[in-house]
Amino acid sequence: MVEASEVVFVIAAVGGALLAGLRFWRKQNPPLWLAALHGLLAAAGLALLATAVVTAQAEEESLIALALFVAAALGGFALIAVHLRKKLLPGWLIVVHAAVAAVAIFVF
Repeated sequence: MVEASEVVFVIAAVGGALLAGLRFWRKQNPPLWLAALHGLLAAAGLALLATAVVTAQAEEESLIALALFVAAALGGFALIAVHLRKKLLPGWLIVVHAAVAAVAIFVF
């Protein structure tokens, strides 16, 4: 189950890089449907990882990664809230969200 969550998180990370690229390159928000797809993939990875941690099928590093992914998810929720208000996504929040998620992937 941990391996499946890693795959899903990597796919979500590629999507997140695309979203960030669109935001910084175009200087406008990416499509909301693409941001929602990114969030759904990340949520699926989070659910898989949480299941593995709770059922003791994961190592200690996975618990640390889980905590970091939860923190990244909170940043993602904040980004979606800004997006829904039709305001430009703050670059600093995108960078922090991505950095926390990247650290979580490397902790894995």
